[in-house]
Amino acid sequence: MRTLDSFGVDSKAMTDKMFIRFFEDKVKSTIEEYGLISEGDKVLVAVSGGKDSTTALYLLHKLGYDVEGIILDQLLGEYSKKNQDNIREFCKDNGITLHMIHMRDEYGCSVCYMKSVLDSRGIRLNSCTICGVIRRRMLNKKARELHASKLATGHNLDDEAQTFVMNLIQGNIYRSARLGPVSGLSPDARFVSRIKPLYFCLEDETRRYSKLHDFPVVYQPCPCSLDTFRTHVKKMLNEAQKGCPQAKYSIIRNFLGILPDLRKTHPPGAISECTICGEPSSDKVCRVCDIMNTLKNPV
Repeated sequence: MRTLDSFGVDSKAMTDKMFIRFFEDKVKSTIEEYGLISEGDKVLVAVSGGKDSTTALYLLHKLGYDVEGIILDQLLGEYSKKNQDNIREFCKDNGITLHMIHMRDEYGCSVCYMKSVLDSRGIRLNSCTICGVIRRRMLNKKARELHASKLATGHNLDDEAQTFVMNLIQGNIYRSARLGPVSGLSPDARFVSRIKPLYFCLEDETRRYSKLHDFPVVYQPCPCSLDTFRTHVKKMLNEAQKGCPQAKYSIIRNFLGILPDLRKTHPPGAISECTICGEPSSDKVCRVCDIMNTLKNPV
């Protein structure tokens, strides 16, 4: 089954057995058609304890790839603890190695603390923006240390449609050149290639697959993401989907059609290294160090 052939297929009408096969074939086809994983690859799956990343880890393991999980302790109280307990249980039951990295060890504080300090200084960055910057840095660094050749995430079709629409609304369509089943695309070897096996799977499909397999996951969203721009775009697309069942699929189909031209007109910029931490960066000081400097040095 070609993944693009799955556009428009109403999986809701399928029996559970048919749906499981449909979903798994779609993920397998995505991996094969887009060359997400090659023979000899060591894949590190970034897991949060939620339905999408747990499903991605389960399927890559089931398909026989060399996979390990990695979770970042974001210090979000009981929410983080429950997610960590769940993914530990899942990995133990499935014989999968799980690595944990801690924000406190690296930065000495949580994202919530960072946001509160930045807010007090009049710098408006939402929690998701701060978390995204920190997560990408820590996951990429750990993936290098573990000699992983691929870093897989649980991003689904809903996530990708939302990001593309957000970029359009904000006038940042050039940022979409970094999207796709294989994201980033920087030729710098210090960046571990990031892949999205669930790229063509709707969020509702992943939720159904997760529940059918009784995965131990928290289905509630992150408590820090309840009132963000992405949340509003998500609601907008969900409403559009009610009137046009193909809305999200159409967005991604059209995006993939313009992606080759986007990448030609907006190729990855030159990468050097941050003068503070030595990690790869397009600026003299990387975004993470810029945030940490602001926290330490009041303006």
